Amino acid sequence: MKEQAPTVAPGNARPTSRDVAQAAGVSQAAVSLVLGDKWRGRVSAATAERVRQAARELGYRPNLAARNLRLGRTRTVLLVVPALTTEFFAGVYTGAARVAARHGFGVVLYPSPEGIGPARDPFHSAQAALDGVIASSMAADALTAIHGDQLPLVMLDSDPHGSLGAATVNLDIADGVRQVADHLLALGHRRFLHLAADVPSWTFRIRERELAARLAETPGTTLRTTRAPISIEDALTAAETALAAPGPRPTALVCDDDKLAAGAYKAARRLGLRIPDDLSVTGLDDLALATALDPELTTVRLDAELFGERGMQALLAVLEGHPPEQGDIPVQLVVRGSTAPPGA
Repeated sequence: MKEQAPTVAPGNARPTSRDVAQAAGVSQAAVSLVLGDKWRGRVSAATAERVRQAARELGYRPNLAARNLRLGRTRTVLLVVPALTTEFFAGVYTGAARVAARHGFGVVLYPSPEGIGPARDPFHSAQAALDGVIASSMAADALTAIHGDQLPLVMLDSDPHGSLGAATVNLDIADGVRQVADHLLALGHRRFLHLAADVPSWTFRIRERELAARLAETPGTTLRTTRAPISIEDALTAAETALAAPGPRPTALVCDDDKLAAGAYKAARRLGLRIPDDLSVTGLDDLALATALDPELTTVRLDAELFGERGMQALLAVLEGHPPEQGDIPVQLVVRGSTAPPGA
């Protein structure tokens, strides 16, 4: 007996679950179970495959709007970041959006630049319009403004022991700083200057703490710290003042961020110092800027897209009531031309 072709919805009408049920010879309830991946133990594997085959042949796509109304879900996530002035947070967004799209979610970006602060709530009611929030600890003040901390929340670069979120996702910044310190110590450096980001955030406190702790393990090292907002001009001013200060000049300058390192380059050249002959410089992020500098910058590579992916995966796990993946995301020191033994 010749197999009957699936019944196709007339004209240009969009196929419905009823059409799939008729084509597969099952009930609409069975179609819902199979396409919602809740069929195990309720219908047979053969029936499930028949439903999936009918859906493929008909070109059936579920009506997500109706489904969301039933489930009380909007399938929209808010990503709160401090600014869009570097490609790092663009990478975080790209990674989060990639995972979200695979699960039928959309990601809305909400920047909160320093000095400007959070904008008005972009929704009539964040709680009604969003399923959850992913937020950088550098933009935590924006959460209060939009009441995002009252939603399922995943924090990025945040203290796992004191976070507002149901989960935290962190890069292994502490290990990155240790890699920088070990590299410079192995080159023979003992006089260090830390150009620290003047940003009240957990991730920058970790950088300062780990650098001091690592250098303290090696006898004969000295460490001075100067602070600057994350901008090239502010870093230039802070680094020039610190490098020109009385006393033995540092031979290694550790910067919390690649933009700070770019300012340090300008400061060194104003003072007639050669990089790396007179001063080794390191950064952190591995932005495109790192290879635009001359010499190219030794820095710590942070995988921004993987960071965003893990943030979105953690939020999906929270929404489904599952434990998120544990463990910090590894980082990697990239050695380039800005570091050498002191006096090289």
